[in-house]
Amino acid sequence: MKSTTKTVEGTRPAARPPHRARWIARVRAFALKLATALGTLFVVSLAVYSLQELLPGDPAVAILGEQATPETIAAVRADLRLDDSFLVRYGAWLGDALLLDLGTSYRSGAPVMETILDRLPVTFELMVLAQLMALAVAIPLGTLAAYRAKTVFDRFTTGSAFAMISVPEFVLGLVLIYYLTLGLGWFPTTGWVAFGESPLENLHHAFLPALTMAIPVAAVYQRLLRTDMLATLQEDFVTMAQSKGLSTGHILFRHALRPSSFSLITLAGVNTGRLLGGSVIVEVLFVVPGIGQLMIQSIFLRDFVMLQGTVIFVATAYIVVNALVDLSYGLIDPRVRHRSA
Repeated sequence: MKSTTKTVEGTRPAARPPHRARWIARVRAFALKLATALGTLFVVSLAVYSLQELLPGDPAVAILGEQATPETIAAVRADLRLDDSFLVRYGAWLGDALLLDLGTSYRSGAPVMETILDRLPVTFELMVLAQLMALAVAIPLGTLAAYRAKTVFDRFTTGSAFAMISVPEFVLGLVLIYYLTLGLGWFPTTGWVAFGESPLENLHHAFLPALTMAIPVAAVYQRLLRTDMLATLQEDFVTMAQSKGLSTGHILFRHALRPSSFSLITLAGVNTGRLLGGSVIVEVLFVVPGIGQLMIQSIFLRDFVMLQGTVIFVATAYIVVNALVDLSYGLIDPRVRHRSA
């Protein structure tokens, strides 16, 4: 209900705050979100660096193995500053990380950031393909399921979505490999071809792992959008659009879809950060050289410098994506801008 002010003539709506006040409120909200993101990133970085402290015995020996020479162990201890206090070592590591220097792998000898950036295009491509597949399926199905609520179509799509959510990714991947690769021979089982070498072969190799990641995500999106769309279809502006004689498709996809997309956009942002970190099971299952597989290799090789750098990179990407999702709300629905003003 709008607030009112009494005047001689009667009552009238209260004046909106001046333009400068609205901008100050927006800047404060942005500063609060930025401070929250930086605080979260600081806690994550502290937890990631503390992994080294949890190693049993001498961290240098745990990294290099029992067969390492005393000279090599001494060099690693000096490089990691293990004789300094934890806070001194963490401060030095954090300072280097802010300069995009995440250290050097003791296994490959390559800079950690360089290795991550080499793997990033693979995981990024799988993430984009999986999101596009999931949204392309979930948006029309979720919208039509809400429009045809409690019909056979609604029950079938909702039940199918529940079934897809219940299937683990590794089981789904094995089923797709069995039928689409071993049975029909449509896709390669493992391997990867860079997009620059052959775009068609790249998509041929990327389709199956991306589909494995997209199916459960699409099921969650479809059920979430259906729920929000049901509430939106009860709004007065939808009834007004119907009274104007607008087509059903126009009402659903031009008027009702945008205000129904808040939860979907939020979840898509969360999944973007998760998928950008790499679906570890999918990348290992299909032998895809992405960030997820790099994490697994780092664990088995006891390459803790690489593991720390990879985890902090993924955490940063996750936080940045979620911050961008928060900022996108005003573009999705103008009502958010009005409320924040």
